[in-house]
Amino acid sequence: MWSPLSNLQQLEELRLASYSSPQVIFKHSTRCSISRVALGRFDREQPSAGVGYHLLDLLQHRSLSQAITDAFGLVHESPQLLLIREGVCFYHANHLSIEPAELRQVLEGR
Repeated sequence: MWSPLSNLQQLEELRLASYSSPQVIFKHSTRCSISRVALGRFDREQPSAGVGYHLLDLLQHRSLSQAITDAFGLVHESPQLLLIREGVCFYHANHLSIEPAELRQVLEGR
């Protein structure tokens, strides 16, 4: 389900792709138990069709994490989930408020 996100070119491609389909970024810390719990919730779910899912390892790609924060005008959180539509962050959640059901509702326009 998750495509690794590791460089600025991929971030720009993701932003451009968001004009034709929603793109999700999960900023994940491999050392954080809350991040593992939040990611595990998604791994047990069927992904929404037509959505790109991207996983950023915060520890390996700190500068890319900061670029994402800057590009979408957010405060850095870990873990953090972003939904990108038409080049902007349409929705975001962090820590234990990251829920697959809530993301699905946002994707469905509820």
